[in-house]
Amino acid sequence: MEQTLYFILLLIALCSVSECVQRQYHFINVKKSWTEAQRYCREKYTDLATVDNMNDMNELKNVSANPNNYVWIGLKKTSVDEWQWSSGDPVLYLNWGSGQPEGRDYCAMMWNGQWHDFPCSNSFTFICKSSNNTNTGLVFVNQMKNWRDAQSYCRQNHIDLVSVRNQNESQQLQQFINDHHVFGSKVWIGLFRVRDSWQWSDQSNSSFRYWRSNEPNNVGGNENCTAIELNTQGQWIDVSCDNNNQFPFVCHEEKLILIKQNLTWSEALRYCRQNHVDLVSVHSEEIQRRLMNVVKQASTGEVWLGLRHSHILGIWYWVSGDTVCYQNWAPGNGTGEDCDSAVRSGAVQSGGDQRWISRPETDRLNFICSRN
Repeated sequence: MEQTLYFILLLIALCSVSECVQRQYHFINVKKSWTEAQRYCREKYTDLATVDNMNDMNELKNVSANPNNYVWIGLKKTSVDEWQWSSGDPVLYLNWGSGQPEGRDYCAMMWNGQWHDFPCSNSFTFICKSSNNTNTGLVFVNQMKNWRDAQSYCRQNHIDLVSVRNQNESQQLQQFINDHHVFGSKVWIGLFRVRDSWQWSDQSNSSFRYWRSNEPNNVGGNENCTAIELNTQGQWIDVSCDNNNQFPFVCHEEKLILIKQNLTWSEALRYCRQNHVDLVSVHSEEIQRRLMNVVKQASTGEVWLGLRHSHILGIWYWVSGDTVCYQNWAPGNGTGEDCDSAVRSGAVQSGGDQRWISRPETDRLNFICSRN
């Protein structure tokens, strides 16, 4: 009993201190065109830099000390309009009011519990996502600002404008608005529509953007690539992709790798430890988002994680030593495992909203290794 208690306490301690950088940036101080930079990054690392959030953006600025000011990243224009979250969260849920969106405007506000598209130049109060408020993680800002200024305020003082990933979060947001006695008012949220959609070089679904004011402006009609401008706090500008524009650039190296072999969980664990470091552990929402970009390329409906169930202790744990603090279980999974059932291991769905599920360890699936 004492040994069991010690093991549980040890895992909890590891959970509190373990952090894992899942993407590493590399600044290449050689001037190349965007296409040449993309080719170089794909040969030497993973791809031209993808940015998921402000933490990534700050890390990218730290590695990009460059006297030439402009630095290529991996964002390039496509031709599809789409709605995106300012925070970079995937758009998995929409709560439009009747007849919305009308398709004429490019920013979203919440009004009487539902969403409406509205001109971004209008001024409303707004709601930020914050790490300081332990109750809701939300901050109501009783200042009238246009959408872009509200976004800048949230990023400078909190995390970002609020995003909504499911119906439960939508209801929590509406309750938060009611608690602040602003029901019936128009309130900015972090949803916006991109006139000309942009796509990351690595095909990531990150919708995070950090454009400088009045960018992208497509001067000359051919500014289809993106550079960061270091003397404006690393904000982004659109630039022509032609070979006349040659800048240094930033590559990224993913620490997660999908293995498209169908192995049992034990075989997958052995493969990762022999060829990389370990089966992947997912102990934060940020790592889960990066996992989602990797797992969508899988050839099986589920993909093994480094997640294991102990019948003796009655807990799930990561093979890296972390307990399961952050959780993303699909309904009906992760609890109430029968001690008489087959040995269970954790997998992630490769489609849908990529929730975790419990599977017999003898199933043969693709799997994800960590290079950390």
